[in-house]
Amino acid sequence: MRALFIGISCFISSFLLSQQKEEFRLVKNYYNQHRSLLNKEFRKKFDAESNTFKKATIKGDFLYFMKKMDSIENTALVGALLRVRNLEDLQRIKMLKDPTQLIPEKPGDIETAPNYPGGINTLRQEVANLIYVGGVYSEVKTVKTSVAFIVEKDGSISNVHAQGDNFTFNRQAEIALYSLSEKFLPAVAKGDPARFQFRLPLTLTME
Repeated sequence: MRALFIGISCFISSFLLSQQKEEFRLVKNYYNQHRSLLNKEFRKKFDAESNTFKKATIKGDFLYFMKKMDSIENTALVGALLRVRNLEDLQRIKMLKDPTQLIPEKPGDIETAPNYPGGINTLRQEVANLIYVGGVYSEVKTVKTSVAFIVEKDGSISNVHAQGDNFTFNRQAEIALYSLSEKFLPAVAKGDPARFQFRLPLTLTME
């Protein structure tokens, strides 16, 4: 069994505006549609079969196909992550022409921190559910990473970077954060929406 334990901490900063979640949403929608089709076909075959042994075989085949689908989807999500990174790097280069856009918010100016719909516990649970543990390869039982990401003024996620000893866990953590289903309620500074940077420690324990 694999368990994911998540701690949340945060600190204030300011980075680039980048709305890239659509890349991940498109990938997930595409593979969810295929899962739905496969589910219907296997269900028809399962319901039409009267032999108990053959039913068990059909169920095993279904689980095998779903596992393969998860792996294929993960490969597509890694590609989406690379595209997002490239687009963010290009945006960063453009914004460097105007250094004032990179000035961090002063900590004392923040009146309220951003909030994920449902609160911190909902955020923790969704991140845990989005981590594809099948894509994490480790020879040790416990792996850790620390993910920094920006909650932009419109509540979107950008500039997700994970730092830890296990590259595969870092990558899966980044994909999970970019794949969050909802936007945050943004931070407020001096009465206006402000950029805010979270740091999210993650620990994956494999048993």
